[in-house]
Amino acid sequence: MPLWLQEYSWRQTGSAVYLSLPLRGLRVSPANIFCTDQYLKVSVPPFLFEAFLYAPIDDTNSTAKIGNENIFFTLYKKEVAIWDSLTLANASKEKLQYLRQDAVLKAHKKAKEETEAKKVKKQEHKRYALEATMKLEEAERTRIEDLKEKERQEVTKELELWKKQQKEAEHQNRVQKEGELHQEVQQFNEKEKGKINKSRVPNEGTSKTRLKPTKGCRGSCSMFSENLKEEQLPAPRCAATIKINFTSRVFPTPLRESRVAEEEEWLHKQAEARRIVNADLSELEGLKEEEKNPDWLKDKGNKMFATGNYLAAVNAYNLAIRLNNKLPLLYLNRAACHLKLRNLHKAIKDSSKALELLTPPVPDNNSARVKAYVRRGTAFCQLELYTEGLQDYEAALKIDPKNEAIEKDAEKIRHLIQGTMQDS
Repeated sequence: MPLWLQEYSWRQTGSAVYLSLPLRGLRVSPANIFCTDQYLKVSVPPFLFEAFLYAPIDDTNSTAKIGNENIFFTLYKKEVAIWDSLTLANASKEKLQYLRQDAVLKAHKKAKEETEAKKVKKQEHKRYALEATMKLEEAERTRIEDLKEKERQEVTKELELWKKQQKEAEHQNRVQKEGELHQEVQQFNEKEKGKINKSRVPNEGTSKTRLKPTKGCRGSCSMFSENLKEEQLPAPRCAATIKINFTSRVFPTPLRESRVAEEEEWLHKQAEARRIVNADLSELEGLKEEEKNPDWLKDKGNKMFATGNYLAAVNAYNLAIRLNNKLPLLYLNRAACHLKLRNLHKAIKDSSKALELLTPPVPDNNSARVKAYVRRGTAFCQLELYTEGLQDYEAALKIDPKNEAIEKDAEKIRHLIQGTMQDS
């Protein structure tokens, strides 16, 4: 049997009604309030407040503020007028029942319309997020291509400058060699002229003297002519194919000291990772190699989460998990996104998976395990499963007993469970 709340206060203007409803010692959430254009209900078991309003109101723009063990309603009238009372007076049970059923039907219809609108909006947000992501990736790809083109042009300029310097150096070397060669020819000619002058016999009757070339001169000339020949470059080396055959490994250690099982497990994991990366995923089409990295996708999801784009962050974490499903931080971050999106069951599932991967518990993963317990406990509490939520918060406190925020939340849950048990 519900306990009816009769204590309230209200005041009005021509366009609005201000209603104050005290709820001492009760924990109220928006889920406990139900309001339509002519029906107002606050249900906090075992307490119940119900009001059939004097005239219709604008339930879309009307507000309810919860705080300090009090609910303050601001109800905007559809028509400007002064009400004689807050609720209908002298109304029959049949009329009240009709108004109650009509309010429920209107609420169902409104909820259905809101669900459809949310679905359409979700599709639009998803499409917008995809377009925005594609634009960002295209801009990043364009920027990288511009940087590559700029570097390519700089390298080309440096290469052209180097070639020009090499040509100038070769020209200088050629000129220097020609000068040295010319000096050697002059020295050789002077030596030959001196030899000829020494071997000439004076003869006044003869006007001509015949010189015979000597063997030494012929030898010297042949050596000089050989020095003038251009150097011959060696022929290019022939290409060949080298075949490599791998021998099987031999483990000389005793069986009790052998690490064959560990090596086989490692090889199996490597093969599984390569299989996942090489899988035919439609999401990987058109992506670069660095964009197929789970760590890069995790950082991208973190940036999307920081900007409030939770759907895009979930998409990034989903693709990262498909590439590598052994990283607990991916499930932990996706659980945070699901909490923001009110996907409570998915948040519980991802937090549990993160805790499963964060084993064995070591000091390095204490922080991650605390986050996983708190996020799963929060999801349980929002589903009104307070006992399970309290267990997760207490598990988090065992890991980090000095965390005051977790201690306060756990104390609130304990009081809430005690109040629920007393009410029952």
